[in-house]
Amino acid sequence: MKSAILPSLSLPQVYLYLKPVDFRKSFIGLSAIVECELGHNPFAGHLYAFTNRQRNKIKCLFWDNTGFVLYYKSLSEEKFKWPKKGEDDLMNITGQQINWLLDGYDISVMKPHKKLHYESVF
Repeated sequence: MKSAILPSLSLPQVYLYLKPVDFRKSFIGLSAIVECELGHNPFAGHLYAFTNRQRNKIKCLFWDNTGFVLYYKSLSEEKFKWPKKGEDDLMNITGQQINWLLDGYDISVMKPHKKLHYESVF
């Protein structure tokens, strides 16, 4: 049974920030990257996805007209299949593709992570 809150499939703009970021940053630091480094308006309602250097965590940031929403996911064993950095620091994808990425798919080949089954955190 899957009961996660995921980004809407109909998001108008979804961006992957291709460089790794320091994951101590919260919504203020991430929105500063959006505004200062990318020159985008962080209040425009677009979703921005960030990853850490190890590629085992993702933070998604977007403004929903009342405040910032910060979605955070950390993988237990595998790594996210993050696209390689090209000439740009940003890659435009769809709402469906960000959900596939969060579900563990390599969006370039559509191959998922293996499913993990645990009984306890200890």
